[in-house]
Amino acid sequence: MRVTLGDVCEKGSSNLKQSDVINKTGAYPIYGAAGYLGNVDFYHQDKPYVAVVKDGAGIGRTTLHPAKSSVIGTMQYLLPKSNVLPEYLYYVVQYMHLEKYFTGATIPHIYFKDYKAEQFNLDAMERQKEIVASLQKVETLIKVRQQQLQKLDELVKARFVELFGDPKINPNNYLVCPLSEYISFLTSGSRGWAQYCTDNGSEWFITIKNVKDCHISTDNMQPIDAPDNAEAKRTKVQEGDLLISITADLGRTGVVTKEIAEHGAYINQHLTCIRLNKTVLNPLYVAYFMESPAGKEQFELKNQSAVKAGLNFNSIKSLRIMIPSINEQNMFVEFLNQTDKSKVAVQKSLDEAQLLFDSLMQQYFG
Repeated sequence: MRVTLGDVCEKGSSNLKQSDVINKTGAYPIYGAAGYLGNVDFYHQDKPYVAVVKDGAGIGRTTLHPAKSSVIGTMQYLLPKSNVLPEYLYYVVQYMHLEKYFTGATIPHIYFKDYKAEQFNLDAMERQKEIVASLQKVETLIKVRQQQLQKLDELVKARFVELFGDPKINPNNYLVCPLSEYISFLTSGSRGWAQYCTDNGSEWFITIKNVKDCHISTDNMQPIDAPDNAEAKRTKVQEGDLLISITADLGRTGVVTKEIAEHGAYINQHLTCIRLNKTVLNPLYVAYFMESPAGKEQFELKNQSAVKAGLNFNSIKSLRIMIPSINEQNMFVEFLNQTDKSKVAVQKSLDEAQLLFDSLMQQYFG
């Protein structure tokens, strides 16, 4: 039967602040927008409930909480009535994507009065239990696959240290030199590319959001219809180019793949493109070195402004790199490539599980 959200739950409010739980102890958990905050000696709700982030970052995020717990004031209690299971209500509210009801430009917020009329399909109690069990199974599979991807990333980082040692210590006494000694080409992107961005573009525009964790993601990459001029040719990347973010989140790295290079891609002003002497340095090794704590520390030290992060070419060139033999570097990259194959398989399974979850949510509540 079709009902509204207001038919199955009541709102509740909290006036607690995060500072109210500092240095407190007790048997009862308290939660904020980012999750568990700690334990206190009191609780606001004696039965399980759903909470929604109603103010600020993460607005609309939905969580399910146990009996005898509380949330802070940036969250809204949704208290289930007798006609709905708390777990069922949790999935219903998650399905609704309440963030679409936000108002406010500076600090976004959502109000129960604006979304309580949202409609969904409410099943009988026994059927609710079956639906919850089905969704929990798929959600568990999604979490397992996400954990597997995380473990594979951790494995690569551990292998890096196993092969080369901690770069901060350099226990193998590798030669350490400025990156400038091995750069054959260095450039950064330019401004004013928005006019060339189009949904029908045949090439790609790489921005800082596409570069992370030593990879360049083509997901949500902006299509572009690039001009045929010297500026475009200067900022067009080639296979094996090392990209490093030079503003905002400094030091994010990625290496241009054959797929990206053949498709055609250009960088914006927040990225620098480095072409290396590949007989000495494997770009993927350099990317992982730069993403290590030793590399990140260099970016922090070379940051030229406490107000607005930024690096110039001289700062990039003066980055110091530990240089194992090219054979050792290639050994690491081969391990990385094998791990990436495993990640592709896990990611495929994760995508399929997420697709199934979304389909079931639509089937049950739409």
